[in-house]
Amino acid sequence: MSEFPFWQAPLGKPFNALVSLPGSKSLTNRELLLSALADSETLLIAPLRSRDSQLMIDALTLLGTNFAWQGDDLRVTPGPLHGNVSIDCGLAGTVMRFVPPLALLVNGKVNFDGDEGARRRPMHTTIDSLRALGAEVASDTNGLPFTVSSSGQVQGGELEIDATSSSQFVSGLLLVAAKFANGLTLRHTGEDLPSLPHIEMTLETLRQRGVDAKALDERTWRVEPGAISGGTVVIEPDLSNAGPFLAAAMVTGGQIRIPLWPAKTTQVGAEFERILPLMGAKVSRSGSDLVVQGTGVLKGIDVDLSIGGELAPVIAGLAALAGGASRITGIAHLRGHETDRLKALTNEINGIGGKCKELPDGLEIQPAKLHAGKWHTYEDHRMATTGAVIGLAVPGIEVENIATTSKTMPEFVKLWTQMLESR
Repeated sequence: MSEFPFWQAPLGKPFNALVSLPGSKSLTNRELLLSALADSETLLIAPLRSRDSQLMIDALTLLGTNFAWQGDDLRVTPGPLHGNVSIDCGLAGTVMRFVPPLALLVNGKVNFDGDEGARRRPMHTTIDSLRALGAEVASDTNGLPFTVSSSGQVQGGELEIDATSSSQFVSGLLLVAAKFANGLTLRHTGEDLPSLPHIEMTLETLRQRGVDAKALDERTWRVEPGAISGGTVVIEPDLSNAGPFLAAAMVTGGQIRIPLWPAKTTQVGAEFERILPLMGAKVSRSGSDLVVQGTGVLKGIDVDLSIGGELAPVIAGLAALAGGASRITGIAHLRGHETDRLKALTNEINGIGGKCKELPDGLEIQPAKLHAGKWHTYEDHRMATTGAVIGLAVPGIEVENIATTSKTMPEFVKLWTQMLESR
């Protein structure tokens, strides 16, 4: 029996809604860290408020940064970095992969730990990288918990890592590399590298703050030493978190508008604009809004999501409701996310009558008649929102611990309810 309550997912009818999304988690946590390293104050416009972003703020506060909310905006004042602190990473990949490299710049010890699920997430690449750059890292498991001891001075230079299990290993090092004496030339040695757009996002956030950061080729990056500027930074809405809301229009035959959808972005959620029409949606632009209209038809899809595995859960949810077969590939790395998402999606889809099979690097989903049942979330926010999407079309879907959406979208249930009630 689950220790968490179950939420009765509401059935959906056609709606006509405008949903304003909170800020991007990926951009917010990158900009929070860069603000802590900047040479002057930064004003972040409309950053995300969620468990993940609060964990980042708490970590950086312990290390010496000052934060002051001004309405929906956040003023960040960098201060001298100091150690001998203990940081809670929760279940936030950006905290557990971005803050330890920052600890290289601290003269002292920094302890890292997190939720039980975080202790199962791959961390050996970060730990090996810190050791190669001169830090001492004490860990019994090559994962959380661990302690970083550094002199605060990092030479940098050249480093090779295997980031096959997460592009966050690359981003975490690049974000702090401008503070290394010789910058950093970083090379990925593994065969595959998931979520390349997230690395480009990291490089672009650095460039916007005056850092010379670039890709030398598809698996090598260079960050020159230098200052990181402060100033004013506007956070884009979270396009990945748009996925469940866009999917809802498709499932119900409704229409949704997402305002301020950027014309150009490094967020992988922008791929929804390309992918959803392949599954039956009508997608258009109206000024700066993205408009998605359900057509009454849900099609299966054969798609490689190596560009952005975080899109896979909601695509899998749509595939479970579709009239044709689907193959979602390029996402083997999802086995190391908040939970083993491939196993979790397979278990939950099959548990309500679906036909889902794990592939070496993805999922195969066949059409099936789904029925009522409990949808377990494994403390994973994207599992929770996928259950909500399926519940729009299948009566009696009960989603475990819908509050896990607070990781990236604390107001999910409120926004979901308001959307479904809009006519």
